[in-house]
Amino acid sequence: MRQQLLSEGAKELSYEIREIVKKAEQIKNLGKEICWENIGDPIQKNHLLPQWIKQIIADLVLQNESYGYCPSKGILDTRIFLAQQNNLRKGAQITPDDICFFNGLGDAISKVYQYITPTSRIIGPSPAYSTHSSAEAAHASHEPLTYKLDPNNKWYPDLDDLYNKVKYNPNVVGILIINPDNPTGMVYPYETLKKIVEIAREFKLFLICDEIYINITYNGARAYALAEVIEDIPGISMKGISKELPWPGARCGWMEYYNRDKDEDFSRLCQAIDNAKMIEVCSTKLPQLAIPKILGDLRFKDYREETNRNIGRRSKIIADILHTVPQLTFNETFGAFYNTIIFRKGTLKANQTIKIQDQKIKKLVDDWTAEEMPLDKRFVYYLLGAKGICVVPISSFCSELEGFRVTLLEEKEDTLIKTFTAIRDGIVEYLSSE
Repeated sequence: MRQQLLSEGAKELSYEIREIVKKAEQIKNLGKEICWENIGDPIQKNHLLPQWIKQIIADLVLQNESYGYCPSKGILDTRIFLAQQNNLRKGAQITPDDICFFNGLGDAISKVYQYITPTSRIIGPSPAYSTHSSAEAAHASHEPLTYKLDPNNKWYPDLDDLYNKVKYNPNVVGILIINPDNPTGMVYPYETLKKIVEIAREFKLFLICDEIYINITYNGARAYALAEVIEDIPGISMKGISKELPWPGARCGWMEYYNRDKDEDFSRLCQAIDNAKMIEVCSTKLPQLAIPKILGDLRFKDYREETNRNIGRRSKIIADILHTVPQLTFNETFGAFYNTIIFRKGTLKANQTIKIQDQKIKKLVDDWTAEEMPLDKRFVYYLLGAKGICVVPISSFCSELEGFRVTLLEEKEDTLIKTFTAIRDGIVEYLSSE
């Protein structure tokens, strides 16, 4: 090429949650059934939407207006509904103009990082959710900047680590919070959120909170929304229906801007994001039309609470199976629908294996693990080859820890027990094979 085509930041774009699928598909093509624990899709895991939700969507499909353009920022009536929902709680108040719709949160995330100056950084949690960490690193042409979540303290943030990294990195302009957290399932305590707000205040930062799981909590937990704690600090909340409804295929998310009037630079960033969406004309219309009708229906609260209880019950089943392995650091979860399981330091070795009966699959795994790689990724490949279970190594979540992420989504309890018993047995065999 006459000039270099690829930006320096492009090498930071990676998404192991999907990349592991390529490996699993190779094994599937050799005749082995795969259990997909790599991605948070409730529908794939046998969740059935209530008929009344399907009927609302079906009725909208029959309306001619569902097929046209909508305002670039999103349907006004839907934005009015969402602003009213936010303003019911004490905290930052918004208007419909403070809401902008996107084609899923992935679209929203890329827009935010795209329009921040390349030398500015957003610090986020580690283990990190790949969509955020990759987009931020790509915009900065540098590896992600993160603060630690502590597996030995319920996955709560290490606030000293966050404070020092903000203090000694003057390019940090914002702090990312994922609450409830993906991949750990941790829910940020109220006091922790308030301390993060104070760090933002001290260093004149803005906050981004990915709240896609804000209404998915269980086992007695309560997630506090950014609007409830942010006070007068500028901030962005990212929300959507892919997990809560759930309707991941709708690709429908939105951002809420808080305290735009408190900082001119922040207001200009919000306006740039809005302008970028206007160039694209609009986001998906059908799910926007459905949001007030579904989320505003009195039946939705009961449906969501029951679904959350079911996730909580499954989290207990998984805990009963896995916490018996002494080489693991295991925390029960309270939000979202994931758990991150960590191998204790020094537990994983480069010569450990799980017996694979099928010689063609064994050769695949042997070839994959012949190259140098993180030790937890090596374990994941053996688990995939031997047990047919597809999980994601935690080293792929921008973390120095060794472990893997699973979901809590399998609706069929016998399948859930079978899957996690196989994971436990695979771990035991792998660790005892050296």
